[in-house]
Amino acid sequence: MNGDAHISNFGLFGSPQGDVVLDLNDFDEVTVGPWEWDLKRLCASIEVAARDAGAAVRERRQAVLSAVSGYQHTMDDLAPRGSLDVWQRAARADDLEFTGIEIDTHSQAVVRKAVEKARRKNNKSLLDQVGERRTDGGWRFREEPPILVRVDEATRQGVTSGLEHYAETLPRERRFMLSRYHVVDVAHRVVGVGSVGTRAYVALLCGNSDQDVLFLQVKEAVRPAHAPYLRGMPDPYASHEGERVIYGQRLLQAVGDPLLGWTTIDGRPFYVRQMKNMKGEIPVARMVGQSLSFFTHAYGALLAKAHARTGDAAAIAGYCGHDGRADLREALADWAHAYGDQNEADYQAFRTAIASGRLHAAADPRL
Repeated sequence: MNGDAHISNFGLFGSPQGDVVLDLNDFDEVTVGPWEWDLKRLCASIEVAARDAGAAVRERRQAVLSAVSGYQHTMDDLAPRGSLDVWQRAARADDLEFTGIEIDTHSQAVVRKAVEKARRKNNKSLLDQVGERRTDGGWRFREEPPILVRVDEATRQGVTSGLEHYAETLPRERRFMLSRYHVVDVAHRVVGVGSVGTRAYVALLCGNSDQDVLFLQVKEAVRPAHAPYLRGMPDPYASHEGERVIYGQRLLQAVGDPLLGWTTIDGRPFYVRQMKNMKGEIPVARMVGQSLSFFTHAYGALLAKAHARTGDAAAIAGYCGHDGRADLREALADWAHAYGDQNEADYQAFRTAIASGRLHAAADPRL
């Protein structure tokens, strides 16, 4: 299971062949667990995001039903197929096809715009964004506190040493390619909401010239939130959280980052990936109407593809039924609605606690 399959953890990224694909793209919580938990996580996130976007009750429910329908349709389609066929299926963003639905004109325009933006995100564009020249002519990170700050020399050496060990986790041909690069700077970069408080570094490497650059993210891997309730990954992946993340990502993603690997720094587990790899997002959280239904269906389908790669597609399809079976869809839509109600009640209790002085909240730095 992905462990955190909410709508913001689906997105665009580049394949080794230069195609832009749409798939799951966050695997910090990956572990062995029930497929239902991932599907419920997706449904709950759709309900919460649609409420925040101001969607009506009926529209929110339809979006959730569409996600489950996409999961059912796709799992039913994959169940009789061979394992190699299942493993080779990737959703190219310029040719999105999902069983049970056709892409509408507006959704096509959204994808096209997102792909164009993603293609502009690469190592060179990131260098222009976060790099600056040193007095000796070389590159270094331009500090943007509190998001991007330079590290001390001991931390820099620790990360550099960690990247040397990381290279040993790559296939030989990729290790050879990486050997042409050397680390020129390291910074700490705050990432994500759930990852705040963990160690996350970004390393700037240069190759044959100072315009031949590579950015690597070196992110601390912590125990997944579901771990107390599950048996977890098999050995040897259970012994290193970074290896767990990378192993799970390689299993679940149809197309992956060729530079995925793991390492240990100061006794802590980390995983490593490219910082910019034509990454982009589809603004599903702000959508309503037909496009919301299409993309939620698509995300349900992509989740089914991931589960079919690692689980028994025939057994899952037999349990959840094809699209003609409505009871699973309706049950998950009811559950997601109740989750949304509880989420709103919890947030109101949080605001009340702040207003009464029981909790102290810092001022919004944007105001």
